[in-house]
Amino acid sequence: MKRLLAAAALLVGIATPAIAQDHGQMDHSVHQMPQAEAAPTAAEPVDPHAGHSVPAPAEPVNPHAGHTMPASDDGVPKGVAPPVPTDRAAEAFYDPATMARARAAMLKESGGMTFSKLMLDRLEYRAQKGADGYAWEGEGWIGGDINRLAIKSEGEGDVDGLLESAELQALYSRAIDPWWNLVAGVRQDFRPQPQRTYATIGIEGLAPYWFELEAQAFLSDKGDAHVRVEGSYDQRITQRLVLQPAAEVNIAAQDVPELGIGSGLSTIELGLRLRYELAREFAPYVGVHWERSFGDTARYARAAGEGASATSLVMGIRFWF
Repeated sequence: MKRLLAAAALLVGIATPAIAQDHGQMDHSVHQMPQAEAAPTAAEPVDPHAGHSVPAPAEPVNPHAGHTMPASDDGVPKGVAPPVPTDRAAEAFYDPATMARARAAMLKESGGMTFSKLMLDRLEYRAQKGADGYAWEGEGWIGGDINRLAIKSEGEGDVDGLLESAELQALYSRAIDPWWNLVAGVRQDFRPQPQRTYATIGIEGLAPYWFELEAQAFLSDKGDAHVRVEGSYDQRITQRLVLQPAAEVNIAAQDVPELGIGSGLSTIELGLRLRYELAREFAPYVGVHWERSFGDTARYARAAGEGASATSLVMGIRFWF
């Protein structure tokens, strides 16, 4: 029995190293377990679409696909109008020379013509305390829509024949927009004496709400300067009845004793006239006119035996053609 146990122990001792060696030389790669993926961190959000194939966004449809658009760099500088087309459809049916004459006439009649107008805005009789008087104010011009030559005149006097003031202006007028003109030229005063010649520059036009405004600065050949501002408004009561308030302010830069003008605010004139347009070109009117001298101008007037202010009832006509 002892011999059998010893033989069995010997066999086990011999077989055990061999089995351990063979097990160590085996390839265990086929038995490797898949490694677990690392858990996502808070800084890297989990993509809910991971593992899914998402189609790429479709490109937007070009509504002008198939159309040839003009290039921006076609050789024409920015801000410059393209050349005038020469392939006119009408010339396929009519003689090109005839169409050229028709286009020239259309351009001329649409702004290229020479126009003219003469307006006597006021030709009136003034009934006032003391000697009655008369006054006029008018303008004529010739030219186009942009450039014009204008002649203006105004003055007043006594009915007994004494002319108190009279002036004539020759002006170049240049439109700076549809509503306003710049004017420059010369002004000649024939009365009062001594006569003066002025260089003048100003602006005139139509302000918002249809107020007609004019402002001029004058510099005489003797060096004295003054400014005149005028304004009026036509309030249409009916299609033919029009009420026109008007105002004029004169401001001098210095005293001119020989002309009876004082520095600062020299005179103000206010008028209110109601006219009836028998035709657009002809309208009689009645109204009231008030004028007042200030400062040294009033003092010069009193020294000459005249009042510093005067109120007149007026009647006259306004016409143009």
